[in-house]
Amino acid sequence: MDNSLFNPKQQEIDTSSKIVAGLERISEVFKVLLWEKAKMVGLSPIQIQILIFIAFHKQELCNVSHLAKEFNVTKPTISDAVKVLDKKGMVSKNFSTSDSRSYLLQLTEMGKKLVTETNDFATSLKKQIDKFNESELESLFSTISQLIFKLNRSGILTVQRTCYGCTYYQKNNGIDYCNLLQKELKTTEIRLDCPEFEEKASG
Repeated sequence: MDNSLFNPKQQEIDTSSKIVAGLERISEVFKVLLWEKAKMVGLSPIQIQILIFIAFHKQELCNVSHLAKEFNVTKPTISDAVKVLDKKGMVSKNFSTSDSRSYLLQLTEMGKKLVTETNDFATSLKKQIDKFNESELESLFSTISQLIFKLNRSGILTVQRTCYGCTYYQKNNGIDYCNLLQKELKTTEIRLDCPEFEEKASG
C-alpha cells in the first residue's frame, strides 16, 4: 500500500506516479466542466458527448456499438442516452443499412443548435494550455499522442485514431511520414483524431 501511486510519499520518489496523479486531477477538470454545461442545458454529460461526437465525425462511426467503445460505456447506456436525445428531437435515426436492426445517428437542427451551445465546455482549459510556449506545447503534445497510442495498444483505451496506429503512417530514419498525404509530418501535425484514419493491421 505504501507504494500506491496515490500515496504522496510514493510520488516524491517516482515521477511516473506523480504524472498519473496529475492526469487524474486533469480528468476531474473535464468532469466538472462537462457537468456544469450539462446542468445548463438539461442533458447528461454522456448525451452532450454523443451530440458533439456526431457533429464532428463521419456518420459510419455514429452508431450505438461504436459510441459505446468510444466512450467506454455499455451499449444499453448509449441506447438509453440516444432514446432521450431522440425524444427531445435532437437526433434522428437512419435505418438505411444492410442490418434493419441497426441505425446511424444524425443531428437534427435542434441537435446542431445544442452542439453550438455546448461544444465550448473545455475552453477554459484550453485558455490555460495556450499560456505555454510553442516548444512546451510541442513536447506536451508529443508525449500525450504517444501515450494515447500505447494505451490503445495495451488494450486500456479501446478506440484511438492517432497517426501512430494508422496504416498510412510510417517512420523512416526518425521522420514521421503520412503515405495518404504524401508528406513528412512535424510533431504538431500528428493527428489524435484523424478523419481518414485506417487502423493498421496488428502483428
